[in-house]
Amino acid sequence: MQLLSITYRSTGDGPISSCKLLPLTSFCWPRLLTSEMSFLRLPSMLTVIILSLWETSGCGAMTLNSTALLQVSARTRGGGAGVYSTQSRRRRSWVWNQFFVLEEYTGDEPLYIGKLHSDLDKGDGQVRYVLSGEGAMSIFSIDEDTGDIHTTKSLDREQQAYYTLRAQARDRNTNLPLEPESQFIIKVQDINDNEPKFLDGPYVARVAERSPVGTSVLTVVATDADDPTYGNSAHLVYSILQGQPYFSVEPKSGVVRTALPDMDRELRDHYLLVIQAKDMIGQMGGLSGTTTVTVMLTDVNDNPPRFPRKSYQFSVPESTLVSAVVAKIKALDADAGPNAEMDYRILDGDGLGTFRMLTDPHTQEGLVILIKTLDFETKTSYALRVEASNRYMDTRFLSAGPFSDVATVRLQVEDVNEPPCFSPRISQMAVSEAAPVGTEVGSVSAHDPDASNCPIRYAIDRKSDVENYFDIDRQSGVIRTSRRLDRELSALHNITVLATESLDHSQVGKAVVLVSVTDVNDNAPSFPVEYQTSVCEDAQPGQIIVTLSAVDLDEAKNGHHFLFSLAAKAAWNQSFVLRDNNDNTASVLTWRAGFLQRERPLYFLPVVISDCGTPPLSSTNTLTVTVCECDLHGNRRSCVQEMSALLLPEGLSLAACQLSMKIAGRAIRRRRKEPLIIDDERDVRENIVCYDDEGGGEEDTEAFDMFTLRHLNETKRSYHVTAPEPPPSREDKHQLFQEFIEDRLREANLDMTAPPFDSVQTYALEGSGSAAVSLSSFSSLTSLESEQSYHFLSEWGPKFRKLAELYKDREGGGAS
Repeated sequence: MQLLSITYRSTGDGPISSCKLLPLTSFCWPRLLTSEMSFLRLPSMLTVIILSLWETSGCGAMTLNSTALLQVSARTRGGGAGVYSTQSRRRRSWVWNQFFVLEEYTGDEPLYIGKLHSDLDKGDGQVRYVLSGEGAMSIFSIDEDTGDIHTTKSLDREQQAYYTLRAQARDRNTNLPLEPESQFIIKVQDINDNEPKFLDGPYVARVAERSPVGTSVLTVVATDADDPTYGNSAHLVYSILQGQPYFSVEPKSGVVRTALPDMDRELRDHYLLVIQAKDMIGQMGGLSGTTTVTVMLTDVNDNPPRFPRKSYQFSVPESTLVSAVVAKIKALDADAGPNAEMDYRILDGDGLGTFRMLTDPHTQEGLVILIKTLDFETKTSYALRVEASNRYMDTRFLSAGPFSDVATVRLQVEDVNEPPCFSPRISQMAVSEAAPVGTEVGSVSAHDPDASNCPIRYAIDRKSDVENYFDIDRQSGVIRTSRRLDRELSALHNITVLATESLDHSQVGKAVVLVSVTDVNDNAPSFPVEYQTSVCEDAQPGQIIVTLSAVDLDEAKNGHHFLFSLAAKAAWNQSFVLRDNNDNTASVLTWRAGFLQRERPLYFLPVVISDCGTPPLSSTNTLTVTVCECDLHGNRRSCVQEMSALLLPEGLSLAACQLSMKIAGRAIRRRRKEPLIIDDERDVRENIVCYDDEGGGEEDTEAFDMFTLRHLNETKRSYHVTAPEPPPSREDKHQLFQEFIEDRLREANLDMTAPPFDSVQTYALEGSGSAAVSLSSFSSLTSLESEQSYHFLSEWGPKFRKLAELYKDREGGGAS
């Protein structure tokens, strides 16, 4: 093969502008004439082109020579012929543009690309050629002696289109550069070695059924990695290999379109297309690639609903509950999705008020729903004419006919054995809480709805009447009380009455009976809370110390009205007075001025509260008034509660303790002196000892009358005071103490953690070393000592100092 060498040289010492080597073949020659030949135009200079031919083995080889050129002077401005003169050869720098090498070379030997040569190379081996840059010595190699360039690997233009290298000629002995280093490019020339590819395939597209011809479905796009600027290697043409005659594809754009009209989804809902893309403008020898396109036909509402049958028949038991589905029918529609959605309705028939229709949103079935209870004895069958119609219409297809259909539904009522029915199912009754056991409250009635009319037996569901307050007559259904009722415990009883067929015990009917308990006046009014009130020592007459109110568990029709007064036994009281405010409250006022805590720390006022019921009831409630030391502004500084907190055990009231102190003190003075030795034969569990003093130890059994404890049931406490009481006597005080002991014993009996003793409290011997010594000092008193003397309190030690000061100089009477 011959190569054409073209050298462009300028005058003077300038470098070579470009140097091209192209083979003289039909493949390379067009590039020489079109894109690769360029002439450097210099002013007032001529360009000399030297063409030389080399023999080479392949296209793309190049040789760079440095040769002596003739400098041609420009023609004179006068238009005369120029004079050509030859000058001596001058040194110049060597420069070239680029080499070419075809990609995908598959030969066994390294591919020769071109040759480097310097004018200074005399062929004696003194010049050494050096190559550097991209791929130097790895992809490209150079012969240091001859300057021949080869490629050692097959190149791929799609991976790298060109390589930039640098060449230099050096003296072999001194390694000094003989020529300036110059840069050049080795361009990889494209061949058609890549087929088109559909990077987005395979495709899935949708188009509506019955679309007109030419409707665009989608656009397919293929890419070719070859060079689109050289030849036709990347110029693609599309064609359809499979899918005709339903679809077509545009050769240049790749747009897929419908090719047949009125494609019906109900006949065929999808198509598989095979699209091909071929390079070289579709010419023979070009490469091709394919992809698939799945075209789905979407639905349009072009089919009306149709019932598969014109008449339907169903059986419905008469015991079917309201809102139950009694029948299901379905019209068929070949369409899909919203186009197949239907609405059902009842057009006419004798069951319009008994049934209604709905559409099941999941199955598109028509549901016949019961809206009224059925009775076989009244009506045995129903007939309905129902319609099914499309919910959404497409006006393009209305000319084909109505998009609805009509069918008849017959419902046959079945007879079942029904349980007894109450009339009414809910009954309301009332009874007085004072009604005696066996009082008739009311009656219920049930009947068998079936034609057999079996006898009925009544009973009360004991789950609704656990306490067995009521009974019912099994045959008549009359309800009576079986226990005394208490409105304050339960004002309303909700009981369930059962009616059972005598011939079939599985048939049970139920009814609800609400029994209201009416009120009678059987509860006396009382204090709502335990009042804690006090009075200052310097209080003035007429000062309100507390305002009282009352509560009553009974129910008053016109509201409660309470009357307040002091008990008759408090008529002698000259310290306080009670004023009824006539608004269900009362005020306690001071009657006199000046109270002394040391003389009387506490006052007990019995307050009688009466209601206006029929009959009227009343109760006596004790109000405790504490005398306190106050400052000039009326603020309390110390009260008797502070002392009682030190002396009283938890749970014992001050009134009870004070009474116990008086009785215990008198008993101690009467007892004879006995040693503090516990008798083994004596039952120490019978000891009752006051809480506020230590008593005489385990042997002090004379403190209280044990006869009272053993005969508690003989005397009952009166809870309702209906008449004025006489002034308190010794017998009343004894009864008060008996009530206190009875309350304490009742609490002990109910306390599961209390020890199984008969005593309220027991005390053990303190032993020696106590600051109060022994309480047996009580027995040191002689009968000659006054019953009202309290000087012995100062001998009890520091524990009783406050008590000694309280009763200091008290003579003639016990503590108040």
